[in-house]
Amino acid sequence: MRSVTYSMGVSLDGYIVGPDGGFDWTVPDEEVFRFWIDEIRGVGVHLLGRRLYETMLYWETADQDPSLDDSMREWTALWKPLPKVVFSTTLSTVQGNARLVSGGLAEEIERLRAEPGEGDIAIGGATLAAEAASLGLIDEYQVVVHPVLVGGGIPFFPRDERRVDLELVETRTFSARFVHLRYRVARPAV
Repeated sequence: MRSVTYSMGVSLDGYIVGPDGGFDWTVPDEEVFRFWIDEIRGVGVHLLGRRLYETMLYWETADQDPSLDDSMREWTALWKPLPKVVFSTTLSTVQGNARLVSGGLAEEIERLRAEPGEGDIAIGGATLAAEAASLGLIDEYQVVVHPVLVGGGIPFFPRDERRVDLELVETRTFSARFVHLRYRVARPAV
C-alpha cells in the first residue's frame, strides 16, 4: 500500500508561512534543493491545495526560462510529468499533468492507495494536510527545519489537539544550517 507523506520546509517555531504571508525564508540552498530533487523521485502522485498549486505553477513552464541552472532544470523535468491532484472549490481549471477535485480527500487517497503504482502519495499545503491529519491519513511527516523564527502564520502541524505518536525514521543536517526530520506515524499493530 502506498504511503501518504506530508513534507515541507518549516521555521524553527513551526510555520510554513510567516504572519505576513511570506515564505522567502524557505528558499533552499543548493544542498537542500538537491535533497528535494531526490525526494520527488520517490513520489508517484502529489496532492496539492489551491495555494500550493498556484505557487508551484511556475514549474510547469520553468523549462522555458534560460536562466535556470542544471538542478532547477532537473527539478522541472521531474515535476512536470508528475501526476498532481488539486483540491479546490474555487478553481475551475488546472494546468499541466493535474486534475481538479472539489472534495472527497479520504476517498481520493483510498482510491490512490488501491491503484497499482510506484511511489508515495505526497501531500502539500497546510490546509489539505490538516484535513488529512485529522482523518488519520498521513503515514509520514517530513520537515526541513529552517534557521528562522517567524513568530506566527500558517502552522505546519494542525492545531486539532489530537495526539499522534511518531517514530523517528531519519535525521540529516545540511551545511549546519538546515535539519531534515522524518517521522513515521506509530500505528498500533493489527
